[in-house]
Amino acid sequence: MSATSPGVTVLVVVGSLRKASVNRQLAQVAIENAPSGVQMVLFDRVGELPLYNEDLDTEPPLAQVAALREAAGGADAALAVTPEYNGSIPGALKNVIDWLSRPYGRSPMKGKPVAVIGASLGQYGGGWAHDEARKSFGIAGLQVVDDCTLSMPTKSLAGRHPAEHDEVVQQLRGITQRLAAAVVR
Repeated sequence: MSATSPGVTVLVVVGSLRKASVNRQLAQVAIENAPSGVQMVLFDRVGELPLYNEDLDTEPPLAQVAALREAAGGADAALAVTPEYNGSIPGALKNVIDWLSRPYGRSPMKGKPVAVIGASLGQYGGGWAHDEARKSFGIAGLQVVDDCTLSMPTKSLAGRHPAEHDEVVQQLRGITQRLAAAVVR
């Protein structure tokens, strides 16, 4: 599948719930600079999802869960953009992974490619969280695309919006192209 083939849809989830987060900004830059033929859809209701609880995982699903699973089912791939909290995955992103891993054996993202990127305060730019997220996504049944990485210390932005850094914009565009190319029809 070529990255420029029409019809590739990428579900974008952000691990930070803060509206002004650098990771939300990175996600927006990726969306605004998506290559031709790639539609990126932000799932902006992560904070509305209840903590995963099998007792709540019912048929029909809760409205928030149904919205996530519908968005995931309509996507060909996923891009997770996340910071690192205390050396690991933010709870909000882990919760998305848990909801997307169900129903067991019938996940709407099963076998679909996923990339994990983001920025964080630490010197490794969130690398530990990104590694943990990749592991969790892989266990949940997604195909982790290893050559789609970006772990950026927020200080490297020098207080400017990611869109103001041509190198960051080009990195995000390249990641999106490689992720779209990983989609198998």
